[in-house]
Amino acid sequence: MSERKVRVVRPGDKKHTIFGAGDEYRYFATAKETDGHYFFLEGIVPPGGGPPPHIQTREEEAFYILEGTVTFYAHEKAIDAGPGTYLNIPKGAKHSFKNNTEETARMLIFFAPAGVEGLFDEMAGDTKSAAQPEQALDIMNEVGEKYGLQFFTE
Repeated sequence: MSERKVRVVRPGDKKHTIFGAGDEYRYFATAKETDGHYFFLEGIVPPGGGPPPHIQTREEEAFYILEGTVTFYAHEKAIDAGPGTYLNIPKGAKHSFKNNTEETARMLIFFAPAGVEGLFDEMAGDTKSAAQPEQALDIMNEVGEKYGLQFFTE
């Protein structure tokens, strides 16, 4: 285990930011900063934003809604989550979320253990699926396989 120091990220500090699934994601802590224990980020989800249904086989995922409302789909239920709502998605659970409102939503997202940020980075740099939307799911699953994720159309 490497020796780590206290890390502070203040408002206005530059954060690693990527764009994917129509959303903006700002990283606070990655595997590098946490010895692989967790990945912590902020998600800014505009109206209509959110990823397709997917399953993570390696990590738990947690959400805490700060602003707006996001609808989560898991276990064949729709859950409207507004400010102050916390959700935990266990590994292996098929889930997705979507902003079905006219207001941008903001939430904190936590993955444990870390590692899935590699998928975020690769997907953000992906220009193939944007150029070939009919093959986007295949491309997402090709990348997802490396990180223990599978994506679905519904």
